[in-house]
Amino acid sequence: MILSIIIPTLNEEKYLPRLLKSIYGQKDFLDFEVIVSDGNSKDKTQEIAKSFGCKVITNNKRHPSYQRNDGAKVARGELLLFLDADTGIPDNFLGPIVKEFKNRKLVGAGFYIKVKSKKGFYRRMTKCLNFLFWLGQIIRPAYVGIAMMARKETHVKVKGFDETIFVGEDYDYSYKLFKQGKVKMIKSSFVYYSLRRLEKEGKWKVIGRWGKGTWYVLTKGPIKKKIVKYDFGDY
Repeated sequence: MILSIIIPTLNEEKYLPRLLKSIYGQKDFLDFEVIVSDGNSKDKTQEIAKSFGCKVITNNKRHPSYQRNDGAKVARGELLLFLDADTGIPDNFLGPIVKEFKNRKLVGAGFYIKVKSKKGFYRRMTKCLNFLFWLGQIIRPAYVGIAMMARKETHVKVKGFDETIFVGEDYDYSYKLFKQGKVKMIKSSFVYYSLRRLEKEGKWKVIGRWGKGTWYVLTKGPIKKKIVKYDFGDY
């Protein structure tokens, strides 16, 4: 079973090499392809991706929704794994998650997160987020786009990510998958969450934005206008 790994990028020359080294360094699962869906980066992102042997496609529309959907259109795999360029993965990651996804007969999945930081605040933050992810799989999944899996046939059936959503398209996507079949958190592995946004803008400002966005979605539905600051590729 081929796994198509789709990475939306915009000026990610700093972080992309680390992720690609981790992917191509996997020893337990080799039946995969990597698709870098780029938003016309002005740095060496595309050059780096090509040097690793990735399939590179370009989209003039700069948003994760467009770029993930474009990547899925050319994907050869039955399974899709969406990763952000600054997401970190551990060794022996691909084999266990593909096996678990198939054995549990899932149509979609999210991942628990860890951080590479010794700061107590961030460790407590990830514990809270992981609890919410665990609870969400019972009530309503709300997985984050840094790492998500889906069957391609289900992705096509739900028409992919909603490209009209300004931010929070990953939450909407996980719920659409949930309505089609079994969607759970992967238990066999995890991903590393990048702290660059929190470190650059300030953790409380970002967390406040998360809270505002969550409240808006719960009370009014998907965020289709710019109620919070979000600039893809600005980090």
